[in-house]
Amino acid sequence: MHHHLIHWLCLLILLAVSAGSLYAQGPAPAATDHTVFVPLLLKLGSTPSGDGASHTGEATYYNEADGGGNCSFDPTPQDLMVGAINQTDYANSAICGAYVELTGPKGTITIRIVDRCPECSVGNIDLSPQAFAKIADLVKGRVPITWRIISPNISGPIRYHFKEGSSQWWAAVQIRNHRNPIAKLEFLDTNGQFVPMERQEYNYFIKPKPNQGLGLGPYIFRVTDSYGNLLTDSDIALKEAGEVAGGAQFPKMP
Repeated sequence: MHHHLIHWLCLLILLAVSAGSLYAQGPAPAATDHTVFVPLLLKLGSTPSGDGASHTGEATYYNEADGGGNCSFDPTPQDLMVGAINQTDYANSAICGAYVELTGPKGTITIRIVDRCPECSVGNIDLSPQAFAKIADLVKGRVPITWRIISPNISGPIRYHFKEGSSQWWAAVQIRNHRNPIAKLEFLDTNGQFVPMERQEYNYFIKPKPNQGLGLGPYIFRVTDSYGNLLTDSDIALKEAGEVAGGAQFPKMP
């Protein structure tokens, strides 16, 4: 009787997993859609990096902060509420562009992660002097902090930025103006299948070898954020060293 019970339990688990996989994958969206999906399995069965978990560490500051850096964003002299995060939490650029709520001795600020601090310990963030001054006196140099990734108010849709040198034979794509951290970028190939692109440490995605070109375009891209939300955009034209707007923005998460 005991063996029969185990057999039926295994069968039920197998059926549940199979059904979940079918639901999570779903059919490929139509080529004209700008869609937002929230897959149930990703929401309930995993702990994404952008889940609002609290981190502890120390803050320092660096005078060179200009909004650019290892994340390959353009400098933002009009907005220097930015920071460089430690190598571990940088996570091969997965945290690039994420918004972080950071609390120090003098108060709480919101910054955007734009750079990497290889020498920083886990949990530590190197801030611009302007950001550091809002949480502590600059003479302190190093102070304890707590921080968490947040899902802020943001205007406009996500944007696809093509690296300089991109062409039909080789292309690198970066997601910009995203509310939540980016977990995955896929492109629709000529067989009608979404193919994952490989994340680079300098915060671009490239088609896997051997053929790293996406063709002439226009392209259909599918972007997944760290909460499991999906955006699918069609008619994204190749714009070397330029940006193309998507059709929607990721939803605001708790």
